[in-house]
This record gives sequence, C-alpha cells and structure tokens, in this order.
Amino acid sequence: MKVARLYGRGDLRVTDEPVPQVPAGWSLIRVTAVGLCGSDLHWYAEGGIGDARLETPLVVGHEFAGVIDSGPRSGEAVAVDPGIPCGVCPTCRAGNRHLCPTVAFAGHGTNDGALREYLAWPTELLHPLPPPLTGADGAMLEPLGVAVHAIDLGHIRLGSAVAVVGCGPIGLMLLQAARAAGATTVIAVEPLEHRREAARRLGADVVLSPGEDLGPALTQLGGLGVDVAFEIAGTDPAVETAMQLVRPGGRIVLAGIPDTDLTSFPAALARRKGLTIAMSRRMSEVYPRATSLVTQGLVDVASLVSARYPLEQVAEAFEVAVARTGLKTVVEMS
Repeated sequence: MKVARLYGRGDLRVTDEPVPQVPAGWSLIRVTAVGLCGSDLHWYAEGGIGDARLETPLVVGHEFAGVIDSGPRSGEAVAVDPGIPCGVCPTCRAGNRHLCPTVAFAGHGTNDGALREYLAWPTELLHPLPPPLTGADGAMLEPLGVAVHAIDLGHIRLGSAVAVVGCGPIGLMLLQAARAAGATTVIAVEPLEHRREAARRLGADVVLSPGEDLGPALTQLGGLGVDVAFEIAGTDPAVETAMQLVRPGGRIVLAGIPDTDLTSFPAALARRKGLTIAMSRRMSEVYPRATSLVTQGLVDVASLVSARYPLEQVAEAFEVAVARTGLKTVVEMS
C-alpha cells in the first residue's frame, strides 16, 4: 500500500509498505479522505507540536474517513475517531476519555495516522457515515467535533452573543454551530480576507480584521461585549482580542494551538473583567452530534473544502495548506 511518511521538516515521502495486521477488536479501514489540520502543518513545517517532537518518521493525519474492508461491517462507510484512550484510568472512567494521559492519537508522537491507503483501528471508534455524506465530509467531522466540544465548554445560552477569533475551518464551523446552539449574534475576527468572506457567507453578523476598532461592534451589544469568546487562532494577540470582546463576567474558550508551548495575555484585563477561561483539548464523545449537524444542514462542511489532492501529490497538498490561501485541503485516495 502507498504511505506518506514525514521524515523531517518538509521531508514527506510516499513509499510502499505492507498492509497492517488487524488485532482482535479492530477493523481494517480503506482510507478514502484525510483533511490536513493545523496540527499536521506544525508537524510538517516545524517537526513537532507543543512539547512533542518528531522522533521517528511519522504518518500524520487524524481527520479521516474510510470504508471498513472486512468483517461483519465490511463495506460500511465510516468517520474515524482518531484518539484511542486506555479506557481504564480514572480520567477515562470519569468520562473524559479525550483527556486520557496515555491516549494514542493518530498522527501524533509515534502513533501513525491516516495518510496511507489502509490502516487498522479499534472498531468501537468507527462511526457510521450516512449517505449522502462523502469521504471528505466524513473527514470534516473530526474538526467539527473539536468545534462542538468548544461550544460545550462555552456554555452558550439561547439568545447569547458570541465571538469567534480565528476563522480557519474550525472557527468557521464553530460559528455555525454556535448559531445552532442558540446564539443570536456572532462576531468573527480574522486577518485573511477570503476567510472573512467565508465567515460572512456562513452567517457571521459582524466580521472584523485584527486591530480593527472594536467599539462599533461593542456598541451593538450595549457596550458590554459578548457572552462567550472562542479563540481558535493560537496567538497571543488573538487571546487578547477575545478578552477585549467579552463582557465582564464572561467566558473565554481557548482552542487554538500556539506555535510555541506558551500562551500569554494581559492579566489586568482578564482580572478586571473577572473572566472564566476554559482550555479546550480535542473533543469528547461528539461524533453522533457532529454527524447530525451536517446531515440536518445546520453546519455546512462541504463548501470549506477548497483543495483536493491525491496521495501521490501529498507534498504539494501540504505546501498549499501551509500557504493558507484556501480553507481546508483534503487528500483523497484513488
């Protein structure tokens, strides 16, 4: 089978490897589509992410869908939960499997991910992908799940106002999910014009550039600010903008991943407003809900796919994704 393996910064090679063996309780998946995430771009461009570094050649990719290749569910199209928790530690037993300290995550550390034609994965983590959803749609359910988990942490109430700072694919899905969750006002902040235009198209009421005067937007909210602000950019200025937009006593959800393992913000601003800050990691058990949002037309994922490449052109796909000239780049298997 064809496999794309990362050997170092920008050193991505497509080679032939054996089809993996399938342990008991697992299924062999024929991969159909893999979305390139911001964290994949960190691995590609920097050779790591946060405090994790590239130690051995790694197959990246954790946003993916495929078709079960054998067994009683053979032929079933599925979206794949990329995190394999231990299931027995106190954190898992408390219902926080996404926070499992020993979770094996696809395309992270020494755990090979999805940029290959076949992989074996625990059957319990394979979620049905109903028609008419495509493989690319299924790959988008993982980042949508991240957005849904952030929404949960934001405690959005009916009629609330929210801000989304950073309108990459996750931010664009989050602003749609926030509307579905009951928000009646959505402010989007994004430096790239094509992403600002996507935010307008997908329902943002106010769209701003970073550094733009926030006064008019706050005036529309009675001068106080939004109830919840979601930071999806991974930069300190984005965190500060989120804090400026939120009202006193409001809530901030930090879901962006910084280039370095450090986030800072003006303590006086956060303290004076008495803000609650929630840190968002990946997602909890949200795949069925994410699937429902898409099948019912409440979140548009298809229009966010701006480029598609075959596995043989995966290096070009990464260069396009790193350039951030589009929205979501997807690698599709032939």
